[in-house]
Order: sequence, then C-alpha cells, then structure tokens
Amino acid sequence: MDNGTKYGSMYQVSTLQALAQGYIRPVVTVGELIEHGNTGLGTFEGVNGEMIVIDGICYRALSDGTVELPSADDGVPFASLAYLEGDMYFDLEHVASIEELKDILNLRIEEGFGLNSMHVARIDGTFEKVFARSESASQTQHVTLKDLLSTTQREFSYTNIKGTLICVYYPAYMDGINAAGWHLHFISEDRSVGGHVFNLSLEVGQVCLDKISRLEIQLPREAAFDVYMLNEASQEEIKEVEQGQG
Repeated sequence: MDNGTKYGSMYQVSTLQALAQGYIRPVVTVGELIEHGNTGLGTFEGVNGEMIVIDGICYRALSDGTVELPSADDGVPFASLAYLEGDMYFDLEHVASIEELKDILNLRIEEGFGLNSMHVARIDGTFEKVFARSESASQTQHVTLKDLLSTTQREFSYTNIKGTLICVYYPAYMDGINAAGWHLHFISEDRSVGGHVFNLSLEVGQVCLDKISRLEIQLPREAAFDVYMLNEASQEEIKEVEQGQG
C-alpha cells in the first residue's frame, strides 16, 4: 500500500460474524497484519488474548492482563487496523464511564458528518479505573464466541493508571462485519498490562481521531470457512462479548 492510499483505509481480517460463530483459525500472521496499519485491535488464533496495535507494534494481553509481544508468525483470525494520521485532536476531562466516553466520541463524529463512516481513535490519558478482560486459547472449533469466552475469559481492573485506549468505530449498517459502535482496548503506558475494555473512568486524556472511508477485508482462504452459517450469528451475543453488553 503506497503513501497515497494507506491513510483513510481500514484493513480488516475476516468478519465478526465468523468469529462469533467460532472461526478462530489463522487468516493472516501478525507480521502480515502490521503491514497494513499502525493502530488497531483484534485477537489471536484460538482467541488467545486481546490484541492492541499501537505505534505500529502488536501486543497481546494475556488472560491475567499482562502484556507480551507475540511472534510475527502467530496467527490472526480477526482484527481491524488503520494508519492513524490525526484528523482531529481534542482533550477530555472527568469522563465517568465508557458510555459517557462513547457519547462524547459519537458527538464529535456526528459534528463531522461521520456517523456512516468508520473511525479509529487513540486516547492517551490518566485513568481512575479501567475494567477489562482477556482470555486464554481454545482449540475447540465451531463453538460460539460467547460459549468459548464463558470458560476462558478472565476479568480484572486497574486503578490510577496511565495508558492508552485504542478505539475502533463501525457504523450500524456494518453490524456483523464488525461490531456496530465503538470497540475499545487498553494498554498501560509502560506496556505491561491491558485488555478489552468494558468500563472505565478517565481523569484526563487527549484524543487523536481519524475518519476512515475505505475498507479492505481479507476473508479466510480455506474451504472450512464456507461451512459456517454466518447469517446465524446472534447480534445480542456480539454486543455482549464485543462491547460488554448483555
């Protein structure tokens, strides 16, 4: 991807319907993924932890919340990645919850006539509390993501911590291709802990926000992908596991 087209484009691996229905096999490697952006989120083969891509480096939050660097050869079944350029910057103070944060972000993109576009954001700040989760790997195939997470997921919280939220927004009409609305992952400033965020309170922060107008999807190449009934993916389950609702 050349410099003239890499900005304003989202690269997605597979679809959320496929992940929700249990397609957790590798589609690309970590090394292949990070050729397509410097900011994003996703998961790893077998849903082995939460992915945070920041400054062009891919990190894995393990089931205890600790962070490691995955191998470039590790598989990726699902991810969203973009080059963050910085279309808009603004400051935040005293945000009490993740829903309040989403409302603020929605207002900003609505003001920019962007509710029907994709967005990627990075929020660097000081957090009073971050409630997060991650999970360990599963080898089970054709089990829904909700059922898989019911046995592998662990929740944890961080208090008075500096770090970064990586945030990806897909509009409602793309629901199923990805989660409609905002999806947030956290990593600490020292890159030691992180995970998928389902609630938070933020003291102060700075937002860097980009509007995304192009989408490239890399679907799985293997024949097994075509046996999944992707239209049967439950939207309620997707909301529960991807956005902490349910």
